[in-house]
Formats: sequence, C-alpha cells, structure tokens
Amino acid sequence: MSLTVNCPTCEAEVEWKETSKFRPFCSERCKLIDLGEWANEEKSIPGEPAPVANDDYINEGDGF
Repeated sequence: MSLTVNCPTCEAEVEWKETSKFRPFCSERCKLIDLGEWANEEKSIPGEPAPVANDDYINEGDGF
C-alpha cells in the first residue's frame, strides 16, 4: 500500500515515493504556482514580523 497526499495547489492525489519528482505537488506547474504565491506574499507563516535593520545602528554599534 502506498502513501498518497493531496497536491497543495490543485488537491490532486499524489503518490509519496522517490519517483514522484514534484512531491508533494502533482506537477511542476503546481509547484511554480505555489512558489509564486509565496513570492507575492499571498502565503506566509504566522508569527512576529522580523526586525528591520537600522542603518544607523549597524554603522555605529558594530564598527562597520
């Protein structure tokens, strides 16, 4: 019995095995759609925002 998962993009069933080239995605197309959504900030991981670097602090505090 093989393990199957749903493609995160289109929900198609995907066999989870070494030969499944794009797992957990069903295809390169679905993989690229997902990557685009992350790049466009349509997806994110919840949490505190990362601190923004302050140029004055970096220049004065670290001796650069």
